[in-house]
Amino acid sequence: MYIEILFLFNFFLDFLILMTTSILLKRNAKIFNLLVGAFIGSLSIIILFLNINSIQLLILKVYLSILMNLFTFYYKSIRYTVYNIVVFYFVSISIGGFLYFLKLYFDYKSLLFLFIICPFIIYFYIKQMKLFTNRQNKYYDVLLYIGSKCISLTGYLDSGNTLKHKGNLVIITNLKNNFGKNTILVPYKTISGTSLLECIKVKKVIINTQVFDKVLLGFSDNMNIEGAEVLLNKEMEDIIC
Repeated sequence: MYIEILFLFNFFLDFLILMTTSILLKRNAKIFNLLVGAFIGSLSIIILFLNINSIQLLILKVYLSILMNLFTFYYKSIRYTVYNIVVFYFVSISIGGFLYFLKLYFDYKSLLFLFIICPFIIYFYIKQMKLFTNRQNKYYDVLLYIGSKCISLTGYLDSGNTLKHKGNLVIITNLKNNFGKNTILVPYKTISGTSLLECIKVKKVIINTQVFDKVLLGFSDNMNIEGAEVLLNKEMEDIIC
């Protein structure tokens, strides 16, 4: 009975930690991935049955935390993965400190208490962190409509992107151009001179319920902003902020 309670306790906490990490970093992790990640983390109860030293214990815990993040958020780059893990540990320490303050024990009453009170604590914590993150980093949830497809991306509002072409705002993505649309070459200035940006016309872009229908999507391998997949246009700022 004790093992069952401990497993549920760990599973619920790991789910909350992964969910908080996903929201803070705007990773948009699916519920299934969160559940799988939490299940992997809950397997740490096998430590109770292993005769290992402190170094081996630390290695096992780090290994499980890496697996949790990989199964939940996938692998895109070393920097992306390390950033996920660092924030994951930060959230773990925050929640762990909160539980230590409450001095909870592994029993059904503690588990019930967690189900009741923790979601409220996490909600206000996430809300405040999201407000801070949005003010500082200007990240936004973006719905991109290309033909019959709708793609959900994380956008970054860059005051340096003022590119326009024939009345269309240009936004830039690091995705590959696999949409089968007619290509438009848009000239833009660089330090070394003038170059051409490969673009396509999109049906519409929705940011914070605001709809933009005169938008070109440009493709660039040099668009590399942590946690963002599309670089928004400066002229969108006054409308979406």
